[in-house]
Amino acid sequence: MSTPFVQLAQLGEKLEQTSKRSELAALLADFLNQLSPEEIPPAVRLVIGQIFPEWDGRTLNVSWKAVMAVVNELVDAPPSLREEVFAQAVDGGQAVRLLLERARRQPPTSPPLTILEVFHHFEEIAATLGQGSRARKEALLRGLLERATPLEAKYLVKVISGEMRHGVSEGIMLEGIARAAAVKGRLVRRANQLWSDLGEVALVALTQGEPGLKKATLRLFRPIKPMLAQTADDLSEVFARYGTRVALEYKLDGARVQIHRRGDEVRIYSRHLADVTASLPDVVAEIRDKLLVSEAILEGEVVAVDKQGRPLPFQHLMRRFRRRHEVAATIAEIPVQLHLFDVLYTEGKPLVDMPNEERWGILQKVAGELNLVRRLIPPNKAEGEAFAADAYRHGHEGVMAKALGSAYTPGVRGKSWLKLKHVISLDLVIVAADWGYGRRHGWLSNYHLAARDAESGEYLVVGKTFKGLTDAEFQTMTERLLNLEQRRKGSTVFVRPEVVVEVLFNEIQKSSQYRSGLALRFARISRLREDKGPHEADTIQTLRQLYEKQFRYKGRRRAEEQV
Repeated sequence: MSTPFVQLAQLGEKLEQTSKRSELAALLADFLNQLSPEEIPPAVRLVIGQIFPEWDGRTLNVSWKAVMAVVNELVDAPPSLREEVFAQAVDGGQAVRLLLERARRQPPTSPPLTILEVFHHFEEIAATLGQGSRARKEALLRGLLERATPLEAKYLVKVISGEMRHGVSEGIMLEGIARAAAVKGRLVRRANQLWSDLGEVALVALTQGEPGLKKATLRLFRPIKPMLAQTADDLSEVFARYGTRVALEYKLDGARVQIHRRGDEVRIYSRHLADVTASLPDVVAEIRDKLLVSEAILEGEVVAVDKQGRPLPFQHLMRRFRRRHEVAATIAEIPVQLHLFDVLYTEGKPLVDMPNEERWGILQKVAGELNLVRRLIPPNKAEGEAFAADAYRHGHEGVMAKALGSAYTPGVRGKSWLKLKHVISLDLVIVAADWGYGRRHGWLSNYHLAARDAESGEYLVVGKTFKGLTDAEFQTMTERLLNLEQRRKGSTVFVRPEVVVEVLFNEIQKSSQYRSGLALRFARISRLREDKGPHEADTIQTLRQLYEKQFRYKGRRRAEEQV
């Protein structure tokens, strides 16, 4: 018998009522053990607000405006009720639930929704493209909401927006899977690192157990999450941690890419696993012509350059990544250079467990005439500082420090890589914006900046800024944020947390204004991070660490105790 979708919604309500990690994992395990095998992959993803695997390029492309167009057909709500609901609701899903509870014209139609029906509806919505697609998407969404109870509608909208707000991060879901299948957590985490699909991991764990998980390995044309770096203040911290067993590499101001090759087939993926092959035919040709092995998974950085080969600002590179038509003209206008820095697989052999220095040696052998990122194993701090200064003089944003003995850990921001930037910056998410006034009247121009809580998945505001964008960028950003709108309160428009920006700032202060307890001083937006998804933004835990580090060099008042 198919599992009703209401059971998934009821699970969401239970998850909202607890913050204890062990209890969350136990609730997830109980739920997973009630599902049939075919229900497991979609159910796991839906619970955390995903529909498709991370490497799957399909998207719903359903805006909040489209959701409300359907909801408005189902309710008869006067303006006063709408204002009350949107003042009370914490997100779009709750707002839709309250509207349906208080103003629905007709009760839900039969039969009740099932988990698989909801998933297949979402598949059909994602597959609806071309002329007239908006109306067809809305019709499919209407078919779901007409049959949904108010509670089910809440979670349908939460899935569409990707904002679940119940505290279940990917890590907690992995714990729930391990508990449900009675397998070791490290095997579940390892499989997820290599497959980038919680749904498949759960299915294998629950149907094949540890033997199935132990078979997890890299797959060509199935991109994996990139290994991530922590932030370091200076090279003293690097040498204190690694000694001289460290390599320094230029930190290029480009877009990180993962390249898969088998014979003449070459696919290129962005850091958030999107297929960007069509935008980089020149890079594809270079890999075919110069790479000395027929099968490989490589990592590198693509940098836009001028005629002299000097790096161009990041936004120029993003024009290449967004272009799908007339690519040849864009190649001439914005040439790019590829610089490789890692190899993860070659000729049928996964290399992720090899030490960094061994992978680099293999990369040197297989790269042929392909560019490698500039790299140095400094014997002392002085030579390391000279190398970092050289990176800056060449127009790059800093250096990466990599422990020579470190394995490659997909998706993990571990202690084996450190990044040192010449400018203090964080990647934050815009979660709301205020309407401007004066010269900025008519634009959303004061942006609420949030850091992700790595434990709960929630986005916590740490500051606001209207600085850093041009008039044209304010106008473009206004249009973009309105398409992500979830609700309004006064002059503030709350949006889905999708837009990532690099924010420069002077220091981090303790704050009683924000629930995060922190606020950035003199924050200003440096650039859009089109290459990053919201889950890759810097975390509130990182901000707290940076806040504490500030006091190594300055006095501390009692009011500035740890946050």
